[in-house]
Amino acid sequence: MAIYHIGEGDFVTKDLTSRHMRACEGFSAVVDVADGLWSSPSPCPRWDARSVVEHIIRSHDVVLLGRLGTKPRLPHDDPAARWTLTMAAIKGALTGTGEGLDLVHRVTNVDLVQLIPVLTTDVLVHTWDLASSIGVRGSMDPELTVHVYEFAQLNVDHLQQSGLFDSPVPVPRNADVPTRLVALLGRNPAWRASPQRRPQNVDDSIGMTTNPAAMET
Repeated sequence: MAIYHIGEGDFVTKDLTSRHMRACEGFSAVVDVADGLWSSPSPCPRWDARSVVEHIIRSHDVVLLGRLGTKPRLPHDDPAARWTLTMAAIKGALTGTGEGLDLVHRVTNVDLVQLIPVLTTDVLVHTWDLASSIGVRGSMDPELTVHVYEFAQLNVDHLQQSGLFDSPVPVPRNADVPTRLVALLGRNPAWRASPQRRPQNVDDSIGMTTNPAAMET
């Protein structure tokens, strides 16, 4: 099993679990505007928007909730409802967890210091995937993106070996952090949803900022 380098800064402070919840909330903001667009293609090969959501649900079920004994019962055919229940279970599992370098679940001995940053990285980059799939921009929390990019830089080899991410995509040196992050984790930052698939009732921005111009590489 790979041992991830967590770094010496903010990723091992008291904000470890709250940062993951921020990533999940950002993902929820995109899920909330995806109704009717679940079959839209995504930047992930062979995955549509529904597949992206199901991947995030399944990842939490297998590596976190199932191991902690808090896996929820989910409906079969509603991705948004499935994610809402999953997120509630994540929040319940992490609420009250001790923080710090010795962050190990006291019942199951699951090492959350190793696990949560990887999950946070996965949720954040798939937030970009889902937002790109349905034609929404501005989906990545700027502060969180910086933290995740630092973690991904330290662990790019392990992340690729995990099978979760493709090889890095080259980007200009002056690219902004969101662009560098998605490219580091194997995405083409210039990927765009087909215009005819864009919903008429979704604003380009959902309340978070990034630099769209920097994505046009």
